[in-house]
Amino acid sequence: MVTITETAAKKIADLRLEEGKPEWGLRVRVVGGGCSGMSYELGWEDQEASGDNVVEAHGIKVFVDQHSAAYLQGSEIDFVENAMMG
Repeated sequence: MVTITETAAKKIADLRLEEGKPEWGLRVRVVGGGCSGMSYELGWEDQEASGDNVVEAHGIKVFVDQHSAAYLQGSEIDFVENAMMG
């Protein structure tokens, strides 16, 4: 299904604390529409919905609905921070 890197898990854990949701997981969805077709949506989730695929790695739960699971199969969630040169 979906994997998550240790770097991404650390960033998600930090963001959860900033948002005041230390126990929540990450909801990942693929939605259609718009000029570029499909897009990803990320959000906080406190519990699994019926039919969800749930992956837990590095202390982070990732919730993926059945529709999105087909599009996300084999995906890896990572976080990269870089300085934009202007």
